[in-house]
Amino acid sequence: MNAPTVAPIDSSQKTKVIGRTNQLVEEAVAMFKMPLRPILVRFDLRGRSAGMFRVRDLQPEIRYNPWIFARFFESNMAQTIPHEVAHYVVYLLFGRHGVKPHGKEWRKVMLAFGCVPRTTCDYDLHGIPVRRLRRYSYRCNCSDHQVSSIRHNRMVKYHIQYLCRVCGQPLKQQDDL
Repeated sequence: MNAPTVAPIDSSQKTKVIGRTNQLVEEAVAMFKMPLRPILVRFDLRGRSAGMFRVRDLQPEIRYNPWIFARFFESNMAQTIPHEVAHYVVYLLFGRHGVKPHGKEWRKVMLAFGCVPRTTCDYDLHGIPVRRLRRYSYRCNCSDHQVSSIRHNRMVKYHIQYLCRVCGQPLKQQDDL
C-alpha cells in the first residue's frame, strides 16, 4: 500500500520563505558590510535535502524542497533558510575556492544569525517523494564501495577518479577487475 504523498507548500508559504530568505540576506549585508546581491529562490529541489545553495552560470541560487517544507515548515523556516543563506553569504565574502562547505566561515555566519550550525536534519520523509539513485559496485585495495549513479556517470563520462578515504587508492568498478 502506497503512503499518501505530502502536498508541496502553497503560494502564501512560498512568499514567507522568500521573505525570510531576503530578510536574512539583508541582515548579512548589515552585519558583514557586504554588497547586496539578489539571490534567486526556487522551489524545485527533490529528494532528501530540504535546501541547497548553488551557483549556476555565475548566478547564485537557493533551491528549497517544497514537500519537506510543507511537512516541517517551522523547522525549515528556523534552520534550513539560515543554513542556505549562510552558504550564500560565505560565497559572497570568500568566493568558491579554499572554503569548506560547513567550515569555520559558514559556522560563524550561522552563529551570527543566532542559529546552531547543524549540517543536516533528520526528518521523517514518509509520504514525501524522494529520488532513489542506482548504486554501482566499486572496489579499492581495502574494501568494497557502493557508488551512486551520479558519481558513476562522472567517472565514466569525464574520467574522474574517486579515492578511498581509508587507503587513498582509486576506486575501480567491480566489472573492470
